[in-house]
Amino acid sequence: MDWSGAVGELQRGIAVALASGSSPPALVHRGHRWSRADVLDWVRAAPADTLIGFDLGPAFPFIDRGAYFPGWDESPVDARELWALVERICSGDPHLSAASFVDHPEAARHFRRHGGRTGDRFEPGRGRLRVTERAQLAQGLSPYSNLNLVGAAQVGKSSLTGMRLLHRLDGTLPVWPFDPLPPAGSVVVELYTSIAALAAGRTKSRTKMRTYADLNAALTAIGSAHVAGGGPIDDHASDALLTAAWLRTVADRPELWHPPALTSAVARTEGWTFGVT
Repeated sequence: MDWSGAVGELQRGIAVALASGSSPPALVHRGHRWSRADVLDWVRAAPADTLIGFDLGPAFPFIDRGAYFPGWDESPVDARELWALVERICSGDPHLSAASFVDHPEAARHFRRHGGRTGDRFEPGRGRLRVTERAQLAQGLSPYSNLNLVGAAQVGKSSLTGMRLLHRLDGTLPVWPFDPLPPAGSVVVELYTSIAALAAGRTKSRTKMRTYADLNAALTAIGSAHVAGGGPIDDHASDALLTAAWLRTVADRPELWHPPALTSAVARTEGWTFGVT
């Protein structure tokens, strides 16, 4: 799933793709304008034994300061408590949006927000990073803090809306690594679509594919069959299609499920991006 934190019910930025067997990856409900609630319903009814990836951050940094929100007495002790806190504060926000948390007087101190508003506890530069994001830097990627809510590269709003979805999934499907990897069945993971693009030979400055020719060249590079079509393609769709195909090729690689820096404390509080070693 290419995910979105934007305001509103129907989201241009959401795309869902499925790679099954050896067939080309395919968009689910091609042409459909997804809502976040639609995605939640689809995940709950997804085909059995599916590896389900979301392009979002499921938590905020914790390990670096021993807290998500240092100085706030309601700061949660782990990710599930964080999801519950976001859900409680945003319970009146429609469409799984998270504006109430963005503007909460204590939480906002830790965010960089639109309108030039930077909280007094937001750290300069990229902002605080999770352990997996520091590993992404070492892997040649360019992550931004989930506490940054402004700019084209921000992922903070997507993370907050994603936390509301994950809270509602709790108990329905395991979410790795907050839950152990099950021996069988479906599981949800965090994605960074640029990892799939780099694996397909795209450069860091060219991870977005906006033509079928570029998408199919990337699919060829990871050993996948082509998708039908020509001319331009929306980059949300191409991200979802390529990443679904990439997940299919790497799901059984043990090192991706056991990165050295993924301790029990990291798994409980920050999670991990699948594919970061």
